[in-house]
Amino acid sequence: MVEMMISVDPERCTGCRMCEMACSLFHHGVCGPAYSRIRIHKVEDHGFSIPVVCQHCADAPCAAVCPPRALREDPATGAVACDDSACVGCRLCFLVCPVGAIYFPPPGGRVKILKCDLCGGDPQCVRVCEPEALRFIRVDQAHRYRSNALVEHYAASHGGKETDRKRGDYTVKV
Repeated sequence: MVEMMISVDPERCTGCRMCEMACSLFHHGVCGPAYSRIRIHKVEDHGFSIPVVCQHCADAPCAAVCPPRALREDPATGAVACDDSACVGCRLCFLVCPVGAIYFPPPGGRVKILKCDLCGGDPQCVRVCEPEALRFIRVDQAHRYRSNALVEHYAASHGGKETDRKRGDYTVKV
């Protein structure tokens, strides 16, 4: 099981795409979203952006369907990573990914798929995310972090009430 994960908070994402640049530069030496293993999906009609990155599922469906077993857990980081030399490019992983976080690089590259590998335990996307829409957190903290974010969102949308509510490790006025 993955002990660390990239937590995504779409409420904080500004759509700057710095995460895509950092990822592509780290892995491929170029600043280009087409080479990134994280993607920002902009919803222009509603004015928000959503970072989409692999969640390294405990029972990863991408790894389960991979015929040559090119996708497997990295024992050092817990990330479900791709052995590029074993990947045959069948794209079955893409079809079963529950979050849509497996991408294809431009033709002619050295890899057949683009999938987050947590940058060996130091995700570059998280390092450059100034609004902290991306955070590298312990899996056991993920629930508390998301619960706190939900309370903050609720408090912001229902401001003016004078009730204190204790959530996680802080109190908010709602």
